[in-house]
Amino acid sequence: MIVYHGSHIKIENIDLTKCRPHRDFGRGFYITKFRKHAENMAKIVGRKYKKEGVVTEFEYYENAFTQSICKIKHFEKYDEEWLDFVVLNRNENIPEPAHEFDIVEGPVANDKVQNRIGHYLAGSITKKDFLEELKWHEETHQICFCTEGALQTLKRIDYRKQISKFSKIGESIVEKLVIDYGFDEETAADKFFFSETFSKLADTSNQLYESEWTEIYQLLLNEMKL
Repeated sequence: MIVYHGSHIKIENIDLTKCRPHRDFGRGFYITKFRKHAENMAKIVGRKYKKEGVVTEFEYYENAFTQSICKIKHFEKYDEEWLDFVVLNRNENIPEPAHEFDIVEGPVANDKVQNRIGHYLAGSITKKDFLEELKWHEETHQICFCTEGALQTLKRIDYRKQISKFSKIGESIVEKLVIDYGFDEETAADKFFFSETFSKLADTSNQLYESEWTEIYQLLLNEMKL
């Protein structure tokens, strides 16, 4: 599943210790399947930090392996179980984590819903009436990754593209070394992957991987003095 996170910066590394506590599903890294909602959040957070909002794309791998290593909770809709769970996590008098799940997925308690939760907790609206109101609320979605193990199921889209580019660049350069200099494929691969040029390529901060493979090949030839 392709998912999105809106912030004032592009997310390079996820640090759960920097995530705010006592949110809907507890402290964790939150994403959504709705890009529009992530864009709105990026604008809000961007204005707060006086920066342009940024949406980071991820791919969430929810499969049999994910379910075997993570305890996952799904809330299909706004209902009594969801409400009780959100109230539990938002209670600042309860130590975190307030639940045992690695990943929690379900609707969002946005500003309007949070306001009504306050009324419910204050006793000015019954749980039955509040849940009836929520039936007409627009569809929302969020997934909270609460543990380091859970984060293993989430990969940045551009990271996946980088790996794909590395692979294509490597294949082209190894093939070119074989053709131009008569190396066997294993020797050609060793010369490339153990080179300083490859080390620079693997350092994504300089974005060398965005260059044409022919440019990188020339850097390798210069290094090898060929």
